Amino acid sequence: MNPTSGPRSAGALLLCRAEPPAVRPPAQLLREQLLLAPAGAEWSVLVPEGKPWLHGGEPVEQVVTGWATALAVPAAGRPVVGLWWDRDRAGLTLAAGFRRTVGYTWLADGTPVGEDEAMRTFAARLALDPVLDVQALQPLTEPDPDARARLIGVVAVLARDGLALPTGIVPGGSVERLRSAALAAGAEQLEGAGRGDAVRAEPERVEGGPPGPHPRGPRARVLGGAQLLVGMPLLLWGVVRRSGGWAAAGALLVAHGALGLAHDRLRER
Repeated sequence: MNPTSGPRSAGALLLCRAEPPAVRPPAQLLREQLLLAPAGAEWSVLVPEGKPWLHGGEPVEQVVTGWATALAVPAAGRPVVGLWWDRDRAGLTLAAGFRRTVGYTWLADGTPVGEDEAMRTFAARLALDPVLDVQALQPLTEPDPDARARLIGVVAVLARDGLALPTGIVPGGSVERLRSAALAAGAEQLEGAGRGDAVRAEPERVEGGPPGPHPRGPRARVLGGAQLLVGMPLLLWGVVRRSGGWAAAGALLVAHGALGLAHDRLRER
């Protein structure tokens, strides 16, 4: 069966808790064909074409985890939720800052293979309601005939926190259907700008964009150094393992770390 079609096709969505202008520069560094659209108050959605898992043979879960990590760290605490699915499984991954990613997986028949604690950590890192939202997430850790329905359940819980996916963008759909729905909703096509183009755009974004001013002084140096410290091993590991997702994550962190240090030095002159 062609991996881009059929009832068990592979796909993913990236839900970013940030407005599109804040998501655009780091997303371009992933060098992937992405559609970017607003998805409610302070949320954006990225719809990938999915070449790494459709043509490169990488597991969709691995690629999405790498992308979410890359997008979340430069955004200074703005988390990214990756929803993914293939013929055999479906799951979510949450990246927030430099913390370890949180993931939960369901088999195709709906059998949960994650731990309840992971779902509670998921709610805590997104600052969801510790009572109502955690109660709404709890049934998703129980067996269900359809794993992809669990992803829709996750979206329903996040809707209580302002997420509003454009019409037709539903987890579990085919790549073609999701991208068509995104374009119909006015999504922006990210061309995968080169690293230099996106980095040149970054200072303007961080000075006047939604995330606020770029950190200066010791904070900037600590953040930039941490990004380099985390990014270099990820980049090397991704290259050795031939993992486009993790290599992109490492490259993005290295680029942001170097940019932060250079920007701080320039502003001190």
